[in-house]
Amino acid sequence: MAISDDDIISTFDELVATCRDGEEGFRTAANAAQNPELRGLLLTYAQQRGDFRAELEEQIRRLGGDPSTRGSISGSLHRGWMSVRSAVSAGNDDSVVAEAERGEDSARRAYEAALGRDLPPAIRKMVERQYGRPRPRAQPARARGVITPGVSRPSAGGSSSGG
Repeated sequence: MAISDDDIISTFDELVATCRDGEEGFRTAANAAQNPELRGLLLTYAQQRGDFRAELEEQIRRLGGDPSTRGSISGSLHRGWMSVRSAVSAGNDDSVVAEAERGEDSARRAYEAALGRDLPPAIRKMVERQYGRPRPRAQPARARGVITPGVSRPSAGGSSSGG
């Protein structure tokens, strides 16, 4: 049975919120990053998530819907991005990247759920393309020297929480 336009809109709204949370999370992580190359990489990811969000919102409008503006604290908490703020207070690039990876794990699950639906071929192709996007990973960043393990910035007086 084919999925209805309303179901597609609902699926896309979830992805819009996921992209919005990722965009905000990557910007927060970039602001905390000490390494300029890492900061640039995280800002690139934030821009990419913003581009994906805009593309999804355009599709929602084409289907006759109004894109959600959510991406609230509860949505961020649900998707794992709030822990980026804890990583910021930890004061090192390793923890920032680790939390960005956790946020992206939540995004991966949202995209996998969308791809588990019976989407029309053109829409599936767009979701698959976004799902196949590059993701932050600490090991490649360390290998390129973007992250130097154990190098941290001065603490701003905050404490981090494990998670």
